[in-house]
Amino acid sequence: MTSNPLSTPLATFDEIVAQEKSLSLLHFNSDDAFQLGILIRNRLREVSQGPAVVNIALANNQQLLFHAASRPGTVPENDNWVRRKRNTVLRFGFSTWAAHNMFEKGNEELFKSRFQLGEQAGEYAIHGGGFPVRVQVVEGPVAAVVVSGLAQEEDHQVVVECLQVLLKGQQKQ
Repeated sequence: MTSNPLSTPLATFDEIVAQEKSLSLLHFNSDDAFQLGILIRNRLREVSQGPAVVNIALANNQQLLFHAASRPGTVPENDNWVRRKRNTVLRFGFSTWAAHNMFEKGNEELFKSRFQLGEQAGEYAIHGGGFPVRVQVVEGPVAAVVVSGLAQEEDHQVVVECLQVLLKGQQKQ
């Protein structure tokens, strides 16, 4: 474990979405995806002895740019959560943590009803860990980064902290 624990994530929909937009990158390509993926994997290893998956895919065609386990022990169910979280990010354009907080801390029935998901509701997840990757002056997410394996607020916050690092590095270039 680390002496540098994850900070507490924001808790209201509006705050979370504003933070997401503030983390718009200057550019995003496969090199950036790899750098972000490694940052997240390493941070996951710092904060947890348990396994987690990090996955980064493009928004337009879901082309996989990065996929790794933080430690041995992930299971196929992690990839199911990745798929469901990614679907939420790409359909709605905001993080799964924002969706979680938008719907009474994860009220899936309310989410299902609001968006008339019916039998498709199982294709989406409103548990933290799915996050839109945005690029400045580009409309909408260009990719989705997903973490699955820790507590949902930790899945979310590790992405936030690593995007902050990546953005700061881009701004220094």
